[in-house]
Amino acid sequence: MATIKAWAAQGPGKALALQDLDLGPLGPEEVEVDVEYCGICHSDLSMLDNEWGMTQFPLVPGHEAIGRVSALGANAKGLEVGQRVGVGWTAQTCMHCRQCLSGDQNLCASSTATIGGHHGGFAQKVRAHWAWAIPVPEGLDIASAGPLLCGGITVFKPFLAYDIKPTMRVGVVGIGGLGHMAIKFAAAWGCDVTAFTSTAAKADEARRFGAHHVVASRDSAAIGAIAGSLDLLLVTVNVPMDWDAMVGTLAPKGRMHVVGAVLEPIPVAAFSLIMKQREISGSPTGSPTDIATLLDFAARHDIRPQVEMFPMSKVNEALDHLRAGNARYRIVLDASAM
Repeated sequence: MATIKAWAAQGPGKALALQDLDLGPLGPEEVEVDVEYCGICHSDLSMLDNEWGMTQFPLVPGHEAIGRVSALGANAKGLEVGQRVGVGWTAQTCMHCRQCLSGDQNLCASSTATIGGHHGGFAQKVRAHWAWAIPVPEGLDIASAGPLLCGGITVFKPFLAYDIKPTMRVGVVGIGGLGHMAIKFAAAWGCDVTAFTSTAAKADEARRFGAHHVVASRDSAAIGAIAGSLDLLLVTVNVPMDWDAMVGTLAPKGRMHVVGAVLEPIPVAAFSLIMKQREISGSPTGSPTDIATLLDFAARHDIRPQVEMFPMSKVNEALDHLRAGNARYRIVLDASAM
């Protein structure tokens, strides 16, 4: 039995409190990780508020954990005690369904989310199935790496899934926690990058992230001026947009890919798709191999999310900072100060 310190909420909207938590015996295929850093994602807020109606309390949030393996189950494979790994949104999948056997483990119907009926990384330790404890490559900045495990793979997955080439033109809607990483990835991939933002003050910052062009996302004329030009439009925001105009930016065979949790339906004119053979799609995070590929790519190109650091002891202040929309652009908790 393992008793640890963890930050947990007892109900919707409740502040996190430090408590002793019994993790129980380590499963035969589980890995236990001593948490060094853990990012805060907006999904943590959604789960804390039970916004999606699926939260189980008490909830220990945190699904962007970086740390070292401290214990291995009897049947855990490919890892060693002391090895540094990352644990993202998914803690476990069945490993025998068609999706798992095809390499799409992140689409497993019986997957366990790290903060869905499972204790997350705002704690001294976190557990996951061995396949979902992803080795961290040498050269990756571990203090800022946590957000790559959820937000990073969310925006990186389309580049892998849809054979995005470095000669393509990519648009990124929103310069926030997801969007700023998407711009960095697209630029390092070699693409011509257009950033869309509703905040004029972010234009220079978008260019520093790697954008070649910046378009005001509420300016119909500016959007119209680039109509028919983008091969991929990556939507990272969770608010309604002028969807006709957004689809109109796509080149023939272009794709609008949605990773922002837009809660309202997205209306689409059929002929706008049909006549140009355009597509609209969405995706969650990625498979273990996808995440490993992302971490290797980020290490090779020294891609670091822009983060603000808080000690884990200040987790409630950090959550309030994110809730107020003040994070620039991701928050990471340092677990050395529980």
